[in-house]
Amino acid sequence: MGRIKDEMRRQLELRGYSRGTIKTYLQHAKNFVKFHRKSPLELGPKALESYLYHITSRRRVSVSYRNQAISALKFLYVKVLGRPFMTDDLPRPKKEHKLPTVLSMEEVHRLLRSIRNRKHLAILMLAYSAGLRVSEVVRLRMADIDVQRCMIHVRGGKGRKDRYTVLSETALKTLEEYAHYYRPVGWLFPGQRRGRHLSTRTVQKVVADAGRKAGIGKRLTTHTLRHSFATHLLENGTALRYIQELLGHRSTKTTQIYTHVTRKDLARIISPLDRISMLKNDTTNSPKGTEIRLKGGP
Repeated sequence: MGRIKDEMRRQLELRGYSRGTIKTYLQHAKNFVKFHRKSPLELGPKALESYLYHITSRRRVSVSYRNQAISALKFLYVKVLGRPFMTDDLPRPKKEHKLPTVLSMEEVHRLLRSIRNRKHLAILMLAYSAGLRVSEVVRLRMADIDVQRCMIHVRGGKGRKDRYTVLSETALKTLEEYAHYYRPVGWLFPGQRRGRHLSTRTVQKVVADAGRKAGIGKRLTTHTLRHSFATHLLENGTALRYIQELLGHRSTKTTQIYTHVTRKDLARIISPLDRISMLKNDTTNSPKGTEIRLKGGP
C-alpha cells in the first residue's frame, strides 16, 4: 500500500487539492485497506460495497462522511489505479437537508464574555465577526489584516479562492490588545511548534469549552459562528449577494440556506392562536360559555 499511497498523494497534489482534502482522502483509503486487509489491487467492486455498508450500518457515519469516502475511493481507483469499472455502480446516499445551528446575538455575547484568554478571544471574535472557516482563521498572517481599509484578506480559502471580508472595529481592538501582549510574527495565531500556525483542533476545543462555560446547550463548532454571522447579517438587512461574497460561496444556492433560519420575516408572522388571544371579547355577539379560560380551573 506504501507505493499506492505515495502515488495517490502525488496525483492529489498535481490536481491542486488542498492539504486538508489530501489528508482526508488518504485516511479514507487507509481505512478501506485496513478493513479488508488486502491491497486495493486484489479487491473487486463488491469489496467497495461491503466497506460502504460497514460504515453505514455498523459505524452509522453521517451522509457527508459517506460521500467523502466514496469520493476518496473513486479517486483511488479511477485516477491512481486506472480501474474506473470498480466504482461505476457505487450508490451515493441521498443528500441531507439539515438546517445549520445558529446562535442568537445574546448567546454570542455570552460566549465571548466567557473567554478570559486574549488569544482565544481574538480568534473567536475574528471567526464570528468575519464569517471565517476554522481553517481560514488559523492560517491568517499578520499581513492579511488590512487596518486602513478595515478588511481581512482570506488567502486560499475553500476551493483555493482568495477573498476579502469585513474587519470589525471591535474585533480589531481586541486583536491589537492580543498582538501587543503576544507579539506574533508571521502567523497571526502561531501554534506551539515553531513556524506552525495554531491547529484547527485546538480552536474547536476552545469553542466547545467556551460554549459549556457560557451555559449554551447547543453543540458548538467554529462553523456555528460562521452560520451565526451570515444569519445575523441577513436579519439586519444585508443583501444575500453580499453575504455570498463575504462567505466565499460559489453560488447563491449555498447561501440561501440562511433564509430558512433567519427570524427577520418569521418574526412578522403571527400565530393564529395569538390572533385569537388578541381579539376583544364581544359580549354582545358571543354566546355565553364560549370564553377560553386559561386560569382558575374549569
